[in-house]
Amino acid sequence: MYVCGITPYDATHLGHAATYLTFDLIQRYLRAAGSHVNYVQNITDIDDPLLERAKRDGVNWQDLATSQIELFRSDMVALRVIPPLHYIGAVEAIPLVVKAIELLSAKGSTYLIDKDLYFENNLVSDFGALSHLDKKEMESIFSQRGGDPLLIGKRDSLDCLVWMAQRPGEPGWQSTLGVGRPGWHIECTAIAYEYLSPNSDDDELIDIQGGGSDLIFPHHEMCRTQAQVLTGKELASVYVHAGMLGLDGEKMSKSKGNLVFVSQLIADGVDPMVIKYALMMSHYRQDRMWTHEVLEQAQLEVANLKSALGAKSQAATDSVISEIIQALADDLNTPRALSALQSWSTQCRNGETGGDLSAMRNCLDSLLGLDF
Repeated sequence: MYVCGITPYDATHLGHAATYLTFDLIQRYLRAAGSHVNYVQNITDIDDPLLERAKRDGVNWQDLATSQIELFRSDMVALRVIPPLHYIGAVEAIPLVVKAIELLSAKGSTYLIDKDLYFENNLVSDFGALSHLDKKEMESIFSQRGGDPLLIGKRDSLDCLVWMAQRPGEPGWQSTLGVGRPGWHIECTAIAYEYLSPNSDDDELIDIQGGGSDLIFPHHEMCRTQAQVLTGKELASVYVHAGMLGLDGEKMSKSKGNLVFVSQLIADGVDPMVIKYALMMSHYRQDRMWTHEVLEQAQLEVANLKSALGAKSQAATDSVISEIIQALADDLNTPRALSALQSWSTQCRNGETGGDLSAMRNCLDSLLGLDF
């Protein structure tokens, strides 16, 4: 499983938390089912947004990245998110990226504009099959998300940058491609290919490629195309995308300045398990809003659950544990799982007995990552 990680120029907001919680649930379910999960997540620790924020704040870009990576990891620990087997930074992966670009170039799929190297996306006949967008929509979204569809010299407006020559005042790394740094899309393609050690007999390179739904295009579409040119295979068997999170009726984004940060909620005294529970109250693929009412509802339901767990005896647990497992097997239907827990909590309050407290706590821990 490969999941696209953060660009570390700002603290972990609830949108990040919702995404990584989704893949934590997937990992927990697969592990509970007896699978060995090789989970890789990148960190884009060199990119334009990071450099721009460091310049704005008058700090060293590496110091900014380090501080935000540490904060992100501490937030994930607080939310009891099991870490990936590998966290790989873009800077660390530069040799892998250069190797992948050399292979693409050997296949005639790259070309120069000045000293920058571009990848020709339309060499793959089904480009766009993941996002199902027409070209005009692609160009618009590409422009909004770091692309340059209007750049003079491109063979196609949707071709993407794979190696950027060093700019004045910006970092660069020596390579066979010249002094520069990797493009965003090729970074993930190269890391996934190297660290997930694809089986040559499989039709796809990896099992699961994931991230937020805003990565479907251009990021995952272009990673997919690069992988196809590199290997002749589909990048992933399954592409999994978590919905976007808004705040009080508006999309939550850095540009709007309306982010809710995990670390700030915790500093304000909110139990991390309540935050996690609140994010599971909606289905992971659903775009949803974060409001004070959502948090209050989560606090109420967590209090009910704590009361049930702390009672002298508990209602029967076999059926509710079975329901939770079935709900998670149904495309991570967490609202259904939490509803089952609330029904069980009511049964406990009504004095029903016959449950196994240890089994229930183990279920909450291993499958949902909840600890009360």
